[in-house]
Amino acid sequence: MKAKLAFALARPALLAGLVAGLLAGCNEKQAYQPPPPAEVRISQPIQRNITRYIEVTGQTNAAKRVDLVARVQGTLTEIRHKDGAAVKKGDVLFVIEPDNYKLSLQLAEASESQQNALLSQAEADLARQKQLASRQAASEAALDNALGKRDSTAAARDQAAAQVAQAKLNLAYTEVKAPFDGIVSARKVDEGALVGVGGPTLLATIVQSDPIQVKFSLDEQLVLRVREAMRQRGVTLATLGPIPVEIGFDAAKGYPYRGHLDYVAPELDAASGTLTARAEIPNPDRALLPGMFVRVRVPVQRDVPSLLVPDSALGASQAGRYLLVVNAQDIVEQRPVETGDLTEGGLRAIRSGVTAQDRIVTGLAENALPGAKVRPVPAETAQR
Repeated sequence: MKAKLAFALARPALLAGLVAGLLAGCNEKQAYQPPPPAEVRISQPIQRNITRYIEVTGQTNAAKRVDLVARVQGTLTEIRHKDGAAVKKGDVLFVIEPDNYKLSLQLAEASESQQNALLSQAEADLARQKQLASRQAASEAALDNALGKRDSTAAARDQAAAQVAQAKLNLAYTEVKAPFDGIVSARKVDEGALVGVGGPTLLATIVQSDPIQVKFSLDEQLVLRVREAMRQRGVTLATLGPIPVEIGFDAAKGYPYRGHLDYVAPELDAASGTLTARAEIPNPDRALLPGMFVRVRVPVQRDVPSLLVPDSALGASQAGRYLLVVNAQDIVEQRPVETGDLTEGGLRAIRSGVTAQDRIVTGLAENALPGAKVRPVPAETAQR
């Protein structure tokens, strides 16, 4: 009886101890455990010598463009080309009723022959008068008359020769020829039309697009950059040699067309503050058409030591471009940087803001919050 009474009295204490133990275990399991640092991929900037460029927008222009006109009057009798065809220098493109001009040439040549005959007779008469005058068998007046006749006949012969030359020129104008290799536009008149009445008549236009010209403008700041780069290298335009120029389409990547700079304006445009320049680009396949807007790239300085990072690693804010950098304590920092040219392989040159030893976030950037601790993994290791 006493044992039962003692167990009954100890039972509440035992239950209380068990409950306390269970509650203590639950509290230990529910204690807050901080998550491990998020993983980010890092790499160091690449050190490489690059070429610095200036990149602007330009517009293509035909190297040569000429209106083909009728310089003589007549009926257009032949069109010897197709609209839009490629032609060679000297090809006959239009023919303007040559028969009348052939007759005019024949008449002029006949007149010249007649004047040559008259001149020969006048010179013979003058020679006889000189002989007679030397023997005092002819008067001085007769000698003067023979001399005047010879001179007037010679002038008439020269006039007839000029008329022959004019007739030949007019006959040549009946054939409108290509002045250079190029592409002919659609004709403006048809066969049978009367042309050259009251002045030249436009027949078509010929355009040369190989090579093609590209015109572009450099603003004052770019001009100063170029001049400073040239000063540092100790070169002038006279000693620099041909300056290469690279051209690319607006919608495509790269610069597949290459030529050279062939003109720079001698002064800045006061209205726009820009300097006009022009490049000449070989265009054998005629992929570049006159009037197209293109991207232009001109080298300013070669073999410039640079730090390169993936362009995709750069961010942008109202303050400018920045990179996310993991410091020695594995804390993410947001570094403002000054960017340079975009190079091959999608790498962007960084002029200031980071060093070659900095660890740049190049992957899993969504985990790299400025001020947060992260677990950096080298990009090379992450790719294995």
